[in-house]
Amino acid sequence: MSKVIKLKKGLDIKLNGEADKVVQTLGAGSRYALKPTDFRALTPKLAVKVGDEVKAGDALFTDKMRPEVKFTSPVSGTVEEIKRGERRKLLEIIVKSDGENRYRDFGKADVNRLSREEIVSRMQESGVWPMVKQRPYDIVANPESQPKAVFVSAFDSAPLAPDYDVALNGQEQALQAGIDCLKKLSGKDINLNLPAGAPQASVFTKLKNVEINYFSGPHPAGNVGIQINHLNPINKGEIVWTVNVQDVAIIGRLFTEGRFDAQKVIALAGSEVARPMYYHCTLGASIADITNGKLKGNVEERIISGNVLTGTRVEKDGFLGYYDNLVTVIPEGNHYEFLGWAAPGFNKFSASRLFPSFLCPKKHYTLDTNYHGERRAFVVTGQYEKVLPMDIYPVYLLKAILAQDIDQMEQLGIYEVAPEDFALCEFVCTSKIPVQKIVSEGIELMMRETN
Repeated sequence: MSKVIKLKKGLDIKLNGEADKVVQTLGAGSRYALKPTDFRALTPKLAVKVGDEVKAGDALFTDKMRPEVKFTSPVSGTVEEIKRGERRKLLEIIVKSDGENRYRDFGKADVNRLSREEIVSRMQESGVWPMVKQRPYDIVANPESQPKAVFVSAFDSAPLAPDYDVALNGQEQALQAGIDCLKKLSGKDINLNLPAGAPQASVFTKLKNVEINYFSGPHPAGNVGIQINHLNPINKGEIVWTVNVQDVAIIGRLFTEGRFDAQKVIALAGSEVARPMYYHCTLGASIADITNGKLKGNVEERIISGNVLTGTRVEKDGFLGYYDNLVTVIPEGNHYEFLGWAAPGFNKFSASRLFPSFLCPKKHYTLDTNYHGERRAFVVTGQYEKVLPMDIYPVYLLKAILAQDIDQMEQLGIYEVAPEDFALCEFVCTSKIPVQKIVSEGIELMMRETN
């Protein structure tokens, strides 16, 4: 029987610029890229050089620690540029598309007739294995591990997040094949999490080999980490796998079509988009191709690959993040405000009822990136606990991370969290503490000291 989890803690941030449920095709883009920086705890090893010709599914780089895990090109074309940063850190491998989308053939197969080893080998070779992530630490899953559960969140509660029912309309066969693949790998039914009130006509309600759970409440109800915490908490030594629901379809197409088809539907949203809507595009697409001619251009914009809480700032010559299904465009907050917080604030959003705008709970806002203050002392205010629906003490965990106290971090729940789970804590923080960065540093510390 399906479970219904009701969350009371959290915060919905209603922004202007939600995408219309209209899907258009971007057309063939000119440049695509994979970014090793999208993967935590990865030491990349190049598999190509500038000028090499590649097909969709050919390896661009591998994991140095696990060379069998390959990261492959989403399109066919020529390796145009390999970008490096400080100390020759590998930042981007850019492929200039030939417009033909020639695929490397991995062969069609019925996952139910393959062994676990054959499925893992095919996923590693084709480049879809990195779509399977594991908790603790929110990293690319270890193929040799056996998870106690697999979680797929079929909705996103973040501001302006895409509706996956729209994005995956007509993809039932690929979704089922992806679910069957994950079940064969784990030996368990997949935890498929839906929003309470999801329509019976949803593309997800007829899937087999899943255990459907429903979540109601404000953001972060759609975060898979929050869902794991309420359904099957992670203890020391345990592993849980997570997969984005669009990536489940990409994994499924590997077996139904025999190729790495990295196409997905993303939302282009935000107050600075002329007409927010959904677009068919390919993983790693150029931001310039996605936004060209679609922005208002009235103010200086901040383009974000992902949502406003957890996404990454990108320039127009940048690329869509590996795990991102949303591009958000909002005003840049590079100006001073007359009177600041002392102004009436009828058009300002506040999580603490500081402004009279709280009297209009359904009002949508145009927010920029202004901090509205500077970093202050890190004190206990009780703000974090109001927006984090997890059974942990967030402030004490963060202070244990800052103190690099491994034992305290373990006891306070470091194995259960990822930076995205703390995004709202960072948003409401009076002290302007970079909470997600601290959590990320804590995870990296644990991996160094305990592995």
